[in-house]
Formats: sequence, C-alpha cells, structure tokens
Amino acid sequence: MKNIHERTDSSKNSYTSSTDSPDHRICGSSSSSNYSEAGSSSHKSLKSSSLWSGFFGSAFSVFDTQKKDSTTTTTTRSHGWTAAVKRVMNGGSMRRIQERVLGYKTNVSNSISDIWLLGVCYKICLQDPSQEPIHTTGYAAFSQDFSSRILMTYRKGFVAIGDSKYTSDVNWGCMLRSSQMLVAQALVVHQLGRSWRKPSQQPYEEDYISILHNFGDSEDSPFSIHNLLKSGEGYALAPGSWVGPYAMSRTWETLARKKIDENNLQDNSFPMAIYVVSGDEDGERGGAPVLCIQDASTQCSQFSRNQVEFSPLLLLVPLVLGLDKVNPRYLPLLAATFTFPQSLGILGGRPGASTYIIGVQDDKAFYLDPHEVQQAVNISKDNLEADTSSYHCNVVRQIPLESIDPSLAIGFYCRDKDDFEDFCSRASELAAESNGAPLFTVTQTRHMAKPGGTSKGEEEVDSFDGVDDAEGSAQDEWQLL
Repeated sequence: MKNIHERTDSSKNSYTSSTDSPDHRICGSSSSSNYSEAGSSSHKSLKSSSLWSGFFGSAFSVFDTQKKDSTTTTTTRSHGWTAAVKRVMNGGSMRRIQERVLGYKTNVSNSISDIWLLGVCYKICLQDPSQEPIHTTGYAAFSQDFSSRILMTYRKGFVAIGDSKYTSDVNWGCMLRSSQMLVAQALVVHQLGRSWRKPSQQPYEEDYISILHNFGDSEDSPFSIHNLLKSGEGYALAPGSWVGPYAMSRTWETLARKKIDENNLQDNSFPMAIYVVSGDEDGERGGAPVLCIQDASTQCSQFSRNQVEFSPLLLLVPLVLGLDKVNPRYLPLLAATFTFPQSLGILGGRPGASTYIIGVQDDKAFYLDPHEVQQAVNISKDNLEADTSSYHCNVVRQIPLESIDPSLAIGFYCRDKDDFEDFCSRASELAAESNGAPLFTVTQTRHMAKPGGTSKGEEEVDSFDGVDDAEGSAQDEWQLL
C-alpha cells in the first residue's frame, strides 16, 4: 500500500521474537528514521545501506532473469536472483522502499491530540515541553493496545482452495483478510473483553488460542479464507478475484447463517448474530442505510432460535461515500465512529488495497496492513504455547483519513440489549449532527422514515474490484456497494 505514514515504537511493547520468519520482519522492525535517539549512528547507517542495496539489487535483478547462459553456474545464479526478487516482493520490501525512499515520508507525529482506538481514548500528556509524544505513558498504552489487535495477512503454502490451484491469497485476498481482522476483534471483545491485551508470556488463554484457530487457513477452521470463499459464491467471490466491502459483509452474514443451520447452540465458534445495515428502497440501495431496530431484534431472535430476546450482535454497514475519494463532509462522521464503545473499525484503505482501520488522531487514521506475506499457520485449540507472533504487529501505520477509498464498511459490536440501545442513541445523535448527510440512520421499523439519497436506478460501484466509477453521479450523493 503506497503513500502511507509509518510509526514504530521500538523501545516498548514489542512482541516480535528472534524466531520470526523473514516475511514478517516488517512487523518486528526495530525503528524508523524518526527514532534516532534510540539507535546509534552505525545502526542507522546499516539500515540505510541495507535499504539502498535492496533497492538496487531488486532493480538490477531484472537483467539477471533475462540472461541465458549455457553454463550451470550462470543458470544457478539467475535462479538465485529470481528467488531473491520473489522474497523481496513477497516480504513487502518494495513497498517499504516506496514509503521510505521515493518521496513518501515516514515519520512520527508530534501531535498531542487524543488518540481514539476502537472506542478507547488515549490522552497524550507531556510531562515537560521537551518530551516527545511517543515517550508519554498515553502513547505507550496506545501502542500496547494496537499491538494486541489480531493481524491477518496474506498467507502462502496452505491447502489448495476448493478445486482451484490457489495455495496463497497474495495480491487478491486483502479484503478477505481485513474482514477477518474485524470479525476477530468482535470475538476478542465478546470472549476476552475490550481491555484484553496479549500476554507477554505463555501459556495463553484458551479463548485467545481458540479465536486464532478459527481463522486458520484450512477448511477445518470455520472462518478460514477457504470457507469464506465458499460462503460468498453467491456474491461472486472466487479465488484470485478481488471483492468489495458490501459483498464481504453479505458473505459473513451467509457464513454465520450456515453456522446456525449446521450446528446447535452449544457450538460457540460464532457466538453472535450478524446484521448488515442496508438501504431502505430494496434492501441494497436507495439512500443512507437504515438501521432498523425491529430487523436487528429479528436477527437476534433467529440466531438464538427464539430462546432469548436479544443476543450479541455484529453490525456491518457497507457504504460508498463518494466517487474517487470520500466526500469531505463525511470525514468527521467517520472519525466520530471510533469514539463509540461498540466500535470495530473500518474495512477500507486505498483503491484496490484494503486494510483494517482501527483508530484516528486528528486527520490521520491508524490501520493494520494485510499486505505482508507469511507462511500459512494452523494453530490447534489445545496448543496454549503456540507461536502467535505472526498474528500481531507493533508497527503503527497511519494514513490521511481523506485518502481512504470511498468504498468501505464500518463494524460495531453490541454485547446485549442495553449496549445496543446505547449504540442506537449515539448513532442517532451523530446522524442529527450530520447536516442532512448521515452515514446511516436509525429507525424503529423499516418503513417509518425514508431518508434521501441516490435514486433506485443508480449504478453500484466497487472500487476494490477494479471497476470504474459510474459517471454522471454527484460526488456527494449516496451509493451502497
């Protein structure tokens, strides 16, 4: 993902071990250039020379792949260069070169504004004027929270998906991985609580290991990429194809429904109902999405098979907030959703490159990046001492909120009816402050109110599928993906 600001806290809260695979080194990076106080000049020189050598090595290796020599030595060298280039590309090195060398700044913000991370506020309070924000207790707490969120990335070497030959999701699975991160966060909050932080020592909690097991890369794991693609066939999901936030949201809804139909209530692999908030006209488009309280209650009743009035609920709100970029009037509303205690973040990113956005500070958004290639890992439920380092990242990245793709989906988790009512109250208040352009509205029943927006005949767009935006639509009008 390009044009991204990157922040690294090297002195604290690092969970990266010396046994991390080379593909995952970016998440264990010791520091960026802005952490000069923490490293010696020789260390910086080593990093710089390493970076440039990687750049020129990657560039000139192209010629090696074109050489044809009859000798075994030359052939071996050519294959060696080819393998090296693949490692560079798969490890994300070229993207880091773009970020750090080719004009894209990588720095640590000096802002002392509050940081909101999935409903939790971190205040950056300086003890004296000379103190840097990253050395405050508030930033240290934020960094620990950030690195405790579960990271899902590209994987390679898993069992082929269905009847295809795909054993990796590199270059096409970023939206699936981003959605896995959001759902994993919902499960963490449900089973471990929002205040949970990854322990520094093993053995780990059973619930934590169970969550990671559920997202393994095989059909035996209920929320694997294999099972997601199978559940999303009705929404054109297929190995090797990109997918948008709307189709991804509906896929999770379908997968959850299958789990309910196939298993009894004692199976708690997915212990919550899913409600995809959509438009009022035909359920898919026709203005700002309408969160219907009656529909949400119905979803909960169906999930619990009428045994309880209200069950835990995962809300997914797929949106399109502009054409080439998010209309500026929606930016404050998007930022405000991170202050909700029910916040699960946003599936979004740059066009064609989905990420999992989990926090904001000023006009910047913090995110977890799925575009790192790692070896497939399947953690068994009873392995409480498993190496989980590939599921966490302590590299704090940020992106200007205004540069995210207008095609996105917002997630929320409500534990019970009281929590849901609190969410509805906050959402209604936010809609009232939107000057007539809400992200979504809340109503008691489906036909109580009909919000204004796009007409029923407007085309849908999916910028994550590489489809050109529909021409002729006003930039500030509504569309649902």
